[in-house]
Amino acid sequence: MKKNNYNVIGLMSGTSLDGVDLAHITFHLDNNKWSFEILESETIGYSENWINKLKVAVDYSDAELEKLNQDYTKLLASIIVAFVDKHHIENLDAVCSHGHTILHQPKNGITLQIGNLPEIAAFTNQTVVCNFRVQDVKLGGQGAPLVPIGDRILFSDYDYCMNLGGFSNVSFEQNGERIAFDISPVNTVLNFYANQLGLKYDDKGQLSRTGIIYKLLLNELNSLEYYNQPFPKSLGFEFVKGVVLPIIEKYEIRIEDKLRTFTEHIAYQTSLALPTKKGSLFITGGGAYNDFIIERIESYLTEMKIIIPSAKILEYKEALIFALLGILKLRGEINTLCSVTGAKMDHSSGEIYTV
Repeated sequence: MKKNNYNVIGLMSGTSLDGVDLAHITFHLDNNKWSFEILESETIGYSENWINKLKVAVDYSDAELEKLNQDYTKLLASIIVAFVDKHHIENLDAVCSHGHTILHQPKNGITLQIGNLPEIAAFTNQTVVCNFRVQDVKLGGQGAPLVPIGDRILFSDYDYCMNLGGFSNVSFEQNGERIAFDISPVNTVLNFYANQLGLKYDDKGQLSRTGIIYKLLLNELNSLEYYNQPFPKSLGFEFVKGVVLPIIEKYEIRIEDKLRTFTEHIAYQTSLALPTKKGSLFITGGGAYNDFIIERIESYLTEMKIIIPSAKILEYKEALIFALLGILKLRGEINTLCSVTGAKMDHSSGEIYTV
């Protein structure tokens, strides 16, 4: 389906469990350059029941995962239909959906994003492009991160593009190739401890700001093997649950001190991840609202210009880029870069389901 104008919806559900991000977007191609406009956008929060299910699903049996996938596909379809009806959206070319990651073990050839069953096309009465990660893992790649090709196409004016979500990731050009990798956990850990205080998240980092850095914990976190591994590399919730949280829980310190120490860890690892410490750093994702994280990153990158975009791009950039990945798949064009994921070759990833 090659043309110059596309009318699509992009969907993303991140590991921070904030909810499902939906964005109605138009794309225009002129002289091989893509432009876009985000129209209606919305985040639909999960019920407490669904949050609890998604938190523990990493330990589900195969049968339980199959049932969860079916139920989540129906949930996602109902969210899409309600969004389309609410905003009176017509003549869509496709709905482009990431789904929600439950398992991500690329070394074992495993990645599972639920909500990507073929039935979703019939449930929504739309063409659906989804399941973007599986093919890359089959080709020997990490299946992540997938956003960097969108960074290259839509945000090439910036030296670095970084997302602060459940995990942080960065992408940049190096020797003519797009390089990208996950840096560290972010909101998967910070929200875990904010939840223990009865809060959904640490608003603007105010709790962390009152804490004290516990240097023994900070040093142990900074010495984790992952940070010395070469890219391509990526992280899943298994890393948080099995490695990071057990380390933090060894220390009997206040939750505010855990938040403060982990915030410093995030900022420090961010500074180490960037090969040069000058230029422009474009930051999106929910973590960009955490003023204290941004301040701590700036303290390590004093010569870097940090840009935080408009709220629509900040909050819906991943939905935006998965919409673009879906369009590239419809066009039969490359949407996944082997320089980023480590796969055998660049390829056009995803599944197209039609009504």
